[in-house]
Amino acid sequence: MDKELNVTYISLGGYVEVEKYRYLYFVIIFIVYVLIICCNSTIVCLIGIHQNLHEPMYIFIAALLINSVLFSSAIYPKLLVDFLSEKQTITHSMCHFQFFMFYSLGGSEFFLLSAMAYDRYVSICKPFHYPNIMNKSTVSVFLVLAWLLPACQIAGLTSFSSKRTICNFTLKGIFCNNSIYELHCVSSKLLSVYGVIALLNIVFFPILFIVFTYAKILILTHRHTRADRRKAAQTCLPHMLVLINFSLLCTYNIIILRLESDIPKTASLIMTLQIVLYHPLFNPLIYGLKMKQINKHLKTLFTLVSLNK
Repeated sequence: MDKELNVTYISLGGYVEVEKYRYLYFVIIFIVYVLIICCNSTIVCLIGIHQNLHEPMYIFIAALLINSVLFSSAIYPKLLVDFLSEKQTITHSMCHFQFFMFYSLGGSEFFLLSAMAYDRYVSICKPFHYPNIMNKSTVSVFLVLAWLLPACQIAGLTSFSSKRTICNFTLKGIFCNNSIYELHCVSSKLLSVYGVIALLNIVFFPILFIVFTYAKILILTHRHTRADRRKAAQTCLPHMLVLINFSLLCTYNIIILRLESDIPKTASLIMTLQIVLYHPLFNPLIYGLKMKQINKHLKTLFTLVSLNK
């Protein structure tokens, strides 16, 4: 491969014995991807079909589940192609596009959870003002900002990184994340600072806002009756579980990137796959089981399917 082709194509060096286990890898990832699409789409369709679910809380849940499908679609199709390919490569431009999608949609997850936290705060603590505050315009603005703000920040980071000269043409992982910085001939302090600022804006500050909001809800509802406290806990718990799960996976991702050179290749592959396997299935599972209205419609759907059989 000549120099110009090397600049264009990057080898993905994180795969382990693809020739031996390619079909096993393919079947597992394919089944998980189908489950992700089906589980998330089912709940999104239920929210769209049933009029009593056309409330801000359920609209944000639908947006979160759509985000999970998009997040998975940025990773899974390329994994499936790589498992069946003789060589696991990706173009330099597509690598940065995958990097952009991975972190942009990951940031949108935190922004959508922030919107949910605010929605729960207004609903529980300011119930009489809820219809005026959380109207269609407000919900639309929150949804646009949830996808636009992370995308703008990651777009700048992606553009800056893509213009850097690369001297290494083998990525240690199986998809493009922060490991692409190791491809650069010279590390950039400006890129590192930009990355930290983006991390604070799309991850750290939203998490602080969410924790502060739910803490305020708990403090205010503590003065109310036990029934009110239970109701508040039931509506906030699913969102908190999703937040905790995704935050742990993000932390897990950072740890893997830091330790990538110090851990065996097989362990690195297994740990990396866990990041993209669990969360897209965790969201519909939590909302399907913990949200009463969604759970009720799911049971009705399953009953109808069973009767038709």
